[in-house]
Amino acid sequence: MMFPLVSVSPLKIMMLCIHGYRQNAQLFREKTGSFRKLLKNKVEFVFVSAPNKIPVNTDDGEHEGKDIKDIDERGWWFSREDKYFHAQEETNCCIGYEQSIEMIKNVLKEQGPFDGLFGFSQGASLVSLLCGLREQNPDGDLKFSFAIMVASFKSKSLQHQSLYEQKVTIPTLHVFGETDRVIPKSMSEELLENYTNCTILQHAGGHYVPSTSLEKKAYIQFIEQQAKVKELEN
Repeated sequence: MMFPLVSVSPLKIMMLCIHGYRQNAQLFREKTGSFRKLLKNKVEFVFVSAPNKIPVNTDDGEHEGKDIKDIDERGWWFSREDKYFHAQEETNCCIGYEQSIEMIKNVLKEQGPFDGLFGFSQGASLVSLLCGLREQNPDGDLKFSFAIMVASFKSKSLQHQSLYEQKVTIPTLHVFGETDRVIPKSMSEELLENYTNCTILQHAGGHYVPSTSLEKKAYIQFIEQQAKVKELEN
């Protein structure tokens, strides 16, 4: 007896996307259109907005988009009491951070399971902190198995430093630009020493998610590696 061939679709990777400072879920989705197109057959993207609203007329030099007027600007934490954030400012303050962590935990639980996290700028820095929390408690609420960080950096908040003491062992892809003036590549490179299973993708541009043919191969190769792991686990 002959049976019809049944094509089995590969399992899609579920990825939680964490926007940069002064962005929100919708804006980040729009800005990553080309990136998502590269991986549309391999990845299911879920975007979330930070719980902390940035006050109107707060000009702190950290704009991550050109058209900022009337946008619902959000941040994952602030480095000053007056709801100001600067990536290069050492501080004891991290207002809004705990709320952000709780929100991410809830999203992972309620909308998951997620395979990985994808963060940009302050969102990528938050991903680095989430990786640290996950290493400290592998059986906790932070369930993900890889991370992609674009223009990431070590948080300068003194309250976050303990999260960089333990090496991160999950696969990570670190993307940064040679001409980034918002997060200089030296800040992204500083973060690399904390990761034991990292892939580095450096591009010639500035502060954005690169998505040309030059980067496509690296993205696809990294995602396909994670997909193979997922298939083996299932």
